[in-house]
Amino acid sequence: MKLLAILLCFATLVLVAQPLACRPRKCRQECKKSCPVVRSGKLCIEVQPDSKLAFISESLCIGCGICPKKCPFDAITIINLPTNLESQVTHRYGPNSFKLHRLPMPRPGQVLGLVGTNGIGKSTALKILSGKLKPNLGRHDNPPDWEDVIKHFRGSELQNYFTKLLEDDLKAVVKPQYVDQIPRAVRGPNKSVRFLIESRASLGNTEQVADVLELNHIMDRDINLLSGGELQRFAIGTVAVQKADVYMFDEPSSYLDVKQRLSAALIIRSLLRDNDYIIVVEHDLSVLDYLSDYICVLYGKPAVYGVVTLPHSVREGINIFLDGHIPTENLRFRDESLTFRIAETTDDFAIDKSRAFTYPQMEKTLGNFKLSIEAGDFTDSEIIVMMGENGTGKTTFCRLLAGALKPDSKKAVPEMRISMKPQTITPKFDGTVRQLFFKKIKQAFLSPQFQTDVVKPLKLDDFIDQEVKNLSGGELQRVAIVLALGIPADIYLIDEPSAYLDSEQRIIASRVIKRFIMHSKKTAFIVEHDFIMATYLADRVIVFDGKPGIDAHANKPESLLTGCNTFLKNLDVTFRRDPTNYRPRINKNGSQLDQEQKMSGNFRRPLIRAKGVYNETFPSLDGASPGVWGVQNGNGQKQRDLGIDDDRSASEDDDPDE
Repeated sequence: MKLLAILLCFATLVLVAQPLACRPRKCRQECKKSCPVVRSGKLCIEVQPDSKLAFISESLCIGCGICPKKCPFDAITIINLPTNLESQVTHRYGPNSFKLHRLPMPRPGQVLGLVGTNGIGKSTALKILSGKLKPNLGRHDNPPDWEDVIKHFRGSELQNYFTKLLEDDLKAVVKPQYVDQIPRAVRGPNKSVRFLIESRASLGNTEQVADVLELNHIMDRDINLLSGGELQRFAIGTVAVQKADVYMFDEPSSYLDVKQRLSAALIIRSLLRDNDYIIVVEHDLSVLDYLSDYICVLYGKPAVYGVVTLPHSVREGINIFLDGHIPTENLRFRDESLTFRIAETTDDFAIDKSRAFTYPQMEKTLGNFKLSIEAGDFTDSEIIVMMGENGTGKTTFCRLLAGALKPDSKKAVPEMRISMKPQTITPKFDGTVRQLFFKKIKQAFLSPQFQTDVVKPLKLDDFIDQEVKNLSGGELQRVAIVLALGIPADIYLIDEPSAYLDSEQRIIASRVIKRFIMHSKKTAFIVEHDFIMATYLADRVIVFDGKPGIDAHANKPESLLTGCNTFLKNLDVTFRRDPTNYRPRINKNGSQLDQEQKMSGNFRRPLIRAKGVYNETFPSLDGASPGVWGVQNGNGQKQRDLGIDDDRSASEDDDPDE
């Protein structure tokens, strides 16, 4: 009886045919020939001679799972869903396409944070809540009118929200996800930053926004000449100066350093008024935690279906996302939990650091910008992370090491084979991802070890036969990481590997890079602004300080603990840890804990208290190295031999914000 109940519970099918993968003219229509329903005489699968996509009837499909296995292009996905979700469909783009269940519930006077993987429906939810997309409740062939939509959401906070939206009582402004496309969307002869911001300003806070977001020095610059970080701050500033009822920010931290992310968070929270709504989509969990008042988690299968959970507190919502389990629905949406723990061992790998290399003291002047670099050293099987604000010369340092730039003096950088992943990725290759790999890194791509360590964990098989120019930002980022690691080199220079990746993909990319560097016994220099990812990857740290864009200084490599403390001190920011899973959390500026840590000079809170003495270690991802923040597979077992007082266990009372 129990088995029968489970089968009845999961009786609803979601069937999706991927439009970019399905090619009826290049296959033998294996899906149609193998379908038992078609063989019985019913048109479950139809393929017209001139059609570009096979049509599969969800009402006739029995969910046997044969066609996904027979399709040579892996274009078909069949998933069983709980039957209760069938009545909670918010939108579907068409037959055999993505389906979104439920919607986030915005509350006036509070910041709603959305967290979930890419392609799970966050941007679709923003389009619906902003009024740009009318929800069809899954009836794509016979869309309902607004009266039916409001009736569907009766009894919830969304009923009042959509009523106001329909009566034009809500004005929504949206900060788009891809800020690099903004210059192409701007029309008109005057494209200066000052004109574009002041022409939209209606709150009288232009000077404050420009000061906090550091826009004053680019106000007279043309928008086409802005960098990625400047475009991001411009986009946030343009939204923040407008008078609206609903403010939406889609990934506001992309391209920004840690200091700029916190400044953006302050500006976003300054927009809070009693009757206004603010919705934020963010992949940097530390920033999302710092910014939000409550959280909605989105889970499902990317490009197939997405489900929005009920609202949770910030701490509980992020912990649910990391755990992969929703207690209120008794549902696990990820096979493994992502829990932060204390490092047990020095390293999971046998590291041979027999070879040591040095680079000389250097200076480089580019226009009005001057960078001075202290002499340093590095060894094989080592990852050095460069931390600093944008405009302090981190990318310039990478180009000096790569030989793309020459230092002002005649001091020579040691000649070594260099592989570099640039900060900005522009797809120029005409062909598929597979063809690109065969052309650039054929030997590595055909290596079983490289496939196991790099290609499969990054899940490139999902789009390996798609055109490179049709890839999304996150897919391009993963392709660029594979290309960089696939080139034989002594030093790997990787600039911002987390850009456009969601939270889960960042964790996977971190594991891939670290494992590859350790196994290949090479050296990596990495520029990264996601503090969790940076501290996981780093064996040592180079801190960049000075005046961005004017005069910067690169310190010599130092230990992770010392380097992180120096970096956070420069930013005047302190971190603590969550008592449940040890994930890092940013302290509110001016809070009691923030003041205590600043007075003690300890800008990252120690994590273990052993008999009254704090142990100076960070939690670690996979236990890969001491002094590192990161994530562990599984449920997080009790650690051995850590000197933890058994009488004292972490509790929610330890969290100053709860």
